[in-house]
Amino acid sequence: MKILYAASEAVPFIKTGGLADVAGSLPLALKDSGVEIRVVLPLYAKIKDEYIDKLKFIDEFYVDLGWRSQYAGIYEYTLEGVSYYFIDNEYYFARENLYGEIDDGERFIFFSKAVSLLPKILKFKPNIIHANDWHTGLIPLYIKDFAKGDDFYKDIKTIYTIHNLKYQGVFPPDILEGVAGLSIDYFNEEALKFYENINFMKAGIVFSDALTTVSKSYAEEIKYSFFGEDLEGIIKKHENKLFGIVNGIDYNKYNPLTDSNIDENYNKKTINKKNENKIALQKLYGLPVRKDIPLIAMVTRLVSMKGLDLVTHILDELLCEDVQFIMLGTGDKEYEDIFNQFEEKYPKKLASKIYFNEAESHKIYAGADMFLMPSMKEPCGISQLISLRYGTIPIVREVGGLKDTIIPYNQYDGSGNGFSFENFNAHELLFTVKRTLDVYNDKTKWEKLMINAMDSKNDWKKSSNEYIEIYEQVIKE
Repeated sequence: MKILYAASEAVPFIKTGGLADVAGSLPLALKDSGVEIRVVLPLYAKIKDEYIDKLKFIDEFYVDLGWRSQYAGIYEYTLEGVSYYFIDNEYYFARENLYGEIDDGERFIFFSKAVSLLPKILKFKPNIIHANDWHTGLIPLYIKDFAKGDDFYKDIKTIYTIHNLKYQGVFPPDILEGVAGLSIDYFNEEALKFYENINFMKAGIVFSDALTTVSKSYAEEIKYSFFGEDLEGIIKKHENKLFGIVNGIDYNKYNPLTDSNIDENYNKKTINKKNENKIALQKLYGLPVRKDIPLIAMVTRLVSMKGLDLVTHILDELLCEDVQFIMLGTGDKEYEDIFNQFEEKYPKKLASKIYFNEAESHKIYAGADMFLMPSMKEPCGISQLISLRYGTIPIVREVGGLKDTIIPYNQYDGSGNGFSFENFNAHELLFTVKRTLDVYNDKTKWEKLMINAMDSKNDWKKSSNEYIEIYEQVIKE
């Protein structure tokens, strides 16, 4: 089985969000399961020098965009037995930002078309091209379109994964013919038309042979208007090819026994050492050093989708309890200001860190007692999986991947790995946090719960096997 995996970012090369974690980990897991997989990414100027310096030039070709013919260089880097190809074009990718440029439509048309042409250049014919999110949404359409006149493409299948439906790649319709070189016939409600624009994500949904999302619950949720972001109708129409597969995490990167970012390594047999990380975290952020006080944390983008309106609504009441609270992340200025104000009001109880630092995030996962994720929407979520790995108990809303991965604590038999609440309601969140605090005060129950969390299995093995099953099914069809 041969797979070409296309994404706009992947660790360890470049990252802005969760897509990079998936694109960095899933291909390696698939390779370990015997899949011949290669990955293709844009060659951004912001990729780390340690990788840029080791790239090997393979070939070059040209991509027709309307009346222009744009250079595409191919560079290769091998990581743990997987070949990563980087598409080079300085005009499109030597930018300060990965996304948010005025010509994003043209930039990712170029990338999608280059990826679609790449197999012929490399003489590597994949069974499947696996595209991800809006940046590569045109790939399934290009493959179907090329197959009309080129036998090489007739038996290449495509799979399209939605990581976050909110970001869709919506652009004016004139780029369909003028830049993408695709027929205006695709500008219709059953194809790319989205109100009076074209929608790259819609192209992936419609023209892929299989459609996946990053959790089973999210696959169901996006069929309805609250979660569907105006695409619920077309998703419902194609639900026969829709699958939900929960993401995993890299168990080597997130391992409390070997993590060099944390102050004291531990596992479930030495879970008492976790407290040393809590003390180090309190010292780092200037909070009173107390082993006994419950420490609640969030590492998140500060946007409404993450449920921050619920959190800010209850913080005064929550901080009346004997607790500490840490916030790490950046986002909307409104929320940044609110958390800074709470830090001024409760300097001994709340630390507001309005930036992101990877090493510090590991310290928080290891040092906090509880991890808060009251999301309004959450396609999969990674932070709750990392928290479980470190024995830090998630408190989540029952939505998307949070619902799929967090098993509510059962006070009668001690089962479960976290706490959850159903409705997007501030006092339901507060009640759930207080219920968590009650269990925390029973050290025997709490230690059992931490071990349950660390026993949760969220590596990529199970998920990669589910992808292989879909690959095999699509190839047979």
